[in-house]
Amino acid sequence: MRASIRREGRIARSADEVWAVVGRPELLHLWFPGITACRVDGDSRTITTGTGVEMPEQILTNDPIQRRFQYRITSPLVREHLATIDVIDLGDGTCLVVYSTDADPATMALVISGGTGGAIEQLRRQLESGAGPALDALQGGT
Repeated sequence: MRASIRREGRIARSADEVWAVVGRPELLHLWFPGITACRVDGDSRTITTGTGVEMPEQILTNDPIQRRFQYRITSPLVREHLATIDVIDLGDGTCLVVYSTDADPATMALVISGGTGGAIEQLRRQLESGAGPALDALQGGT
């Protein structure tokens, strides 16, 4: 059985500012709680969780025009997975970040969506305060 779960949050920064972080897949560990590292090689990303487990992913979409990022976990722990992050300009200098997770088994969608809610909050905190490891990485050009 599969599940589809969506989390969203409004961020008081422009969509371009938020996309500058979201559109850089190698920065995920700097704003997604529980992920300690990530490596990107072409359209492959490998994340390392806080428990040391490595999860391979395939990057499917990284579209700066739509501000959409999609990836799939390719680990055998998940039969099927698709994550979509949309950064939507609200036209008033703010944006809406929508992080959707579709997965089979359904329990994996529940586990991942718990993290995505925390990720949106961490993204909001860093961007609205103007400080944090993801912003430091952007300024350092990493």
